[in-house]
Amino acid sequence: MKKEVNFYSVIIGTELLNGRRKDAHFSFLNEQLLKRGWEHKASFVIEDDPELMLNIFNLIKADKNSVMFCFGGIGSTPDDYTRQTAAKAFTSSKMEFHEESKKKIENRFKEEAYPHRINMAYLPLNAKLLQNIVNDVPGFYLEDRFFFTPGFPSMSQNMVIEALDKLYPKSIAKYRRVLTASSGENDLIDIMKKMPKNLDFASLPKIIGEKRKVVISLAGYNVDEVDKNFQLFIDYLEENKVEYILKDISC
Repeated sequence: MKKEVNFYSVIIGTELLNGRRKDAHFSFLNEQLLKRGWEHKASFVIEDDPELMLNIFNLIKADKNSVMFCFGGIGSTPDDYTRQTAAKAFTSSKMEFHEESKKKIENRFKEEAYPHRINMAYLPLNAKLLQNIVNDVPGFYLEDRFFFTPGFPSMSQNMVIEALDKLYPKSIAKYRRVLTASSGENDLIDIMKKMPKNLDFASLPKIIGEKRKVVISLAGYNVDEVDKNFQLFIDYLEENKVEYILKDISC
């Protein structure tokens, strides 16, 4: 059986929302999750607002199956709030200078580590480190499921791979059935209502020329359950002589 895990991403940066920078975190993380058979539960792109960050962290923490990747705000400038906010959410505001992180920063920056850069080693209590292949200033994680990385993709991407390979390497891929029917969604709603909540169901309407189409997708980890429920759509379409093909059409 597949371990239930809900993956969240939190992408922090006012510069993303005001258009000064383009986000590269979501697409990279999503690609890495899908390669391993996982999927996103939700993704948040938020400004550098400690109260908003805390609310999002608490929302994600409330999900007992959550795994979070947070990007940005772990530096040493006054607008970097992630370390302190993570401590509020996950360690009751308890923080400490992480000795290994401290040594890495001192070795990298020598006398320039003080008075500011060294604060990047001031982390929530019991944090573990993620390797930074660019400048050796680590990211960190808590409880083996809440990961905090820099806002620079060149630094964060290796940390994502490290975390997933170490703790969430592979899931069982979902079994999926798809069809495209020459009908509208409304014709299939009664069957849609019969779909079990534990299956991933999606209905996507399309208009090709002047003809209505609907793409039905059903996925889950139990092959027999998916096939049994998917057959309800096929039976209806065949009984009503509605044309369909067993694939998703892109146009």
